[in-house]
Amino acid sequence: MKDVSFLTSNGVNVEKSLELFGDMQTYNDTLEDFLKGMEESLPKIKMFKEEGDMANYAILVHSLKSDSKYFGFTKLAELALQHEMQSKANDIDFIYLNYDELMNETNRIIKLVSEYLGKDASNILPKEETVIKDKTILVVDDSNIVTSFVDKIFSSTYNVLLAKDGMEALTIVSNHINDGKIVAMLLDLNMPNVDGFQVLEWFKQYNLFKRIPISIITGEYSKEVVDRAFTYDIVDMLAKPFNEKNVKAVIEKTIDYRA
Repeated sequence: MKDVSFLTSNGVNVEKSLELFGDMQTYNDTLEDFLKGMEESLPKIKMFKEEGDMANYAILVHSLKSDSKYFGFTKLAELALQHEMQSKANDIDFIYLNYDELMNETNRIIKLVSEYLGKDASNILPKEETVIKDKTILVVDDSNIVTSFVDKIFSSTYNVLLAKDGMEALTIVSNHINDGKIVAMLLDLNMPNVDGFQVLEWFKQYNLFKRIPISIITGEYSKEVVDRAFTYDIVDMLAKPFNEKNVKAVIEKTIDYRA
């Protein structure tokens, strides 16, 4: 175990924490409980974020805030409080935009505490996602909310190209069809200028479905629309509104289709 100065020099307010814990032995023993709790709660925080379950997300970040405050992790407590308040307000955009900052500070504290206690943090810290920046996902939707949502999810691992209508999408496809970099397309059906069905017809005419697999994202999920969409060689359909977990599953399925 390292000297307590290792914590204080890295921004931990141990002196304030001892007002609660009383002595260093109790503080250190409880820090071990904190690490065990993180091993259980971090996967759940990620899961609730991906599912858009803001109620349960708020409960867990509230707990993270309280623990951080007790242990003197001032910055982490402040970040967790922001996430608690915004998740209670159902501000999913805030959560997605600021999630990495929260997790980076959480992981910093876990590494810090583990090193201080002489523990191995590898079983607690999340595994890094594989970055495949030479591959591209094309998202075609006239909604800025949808395109920015998908971009936030995948931009750290894939190149993400965004098209506002079918015409823009066909231009992008024409420019990249021979380089093989577009591994999946998410296509809205109801768009101005050139709609999704016109894009599907163009893909059918030039036999492109095997080269760039397509899944549909749509707010119109009637039997007529579904039946018509599946007359084309699409991979899957996803109804709006959707969450991160849904989108990831469809993207993985669409990419695997070509493989």
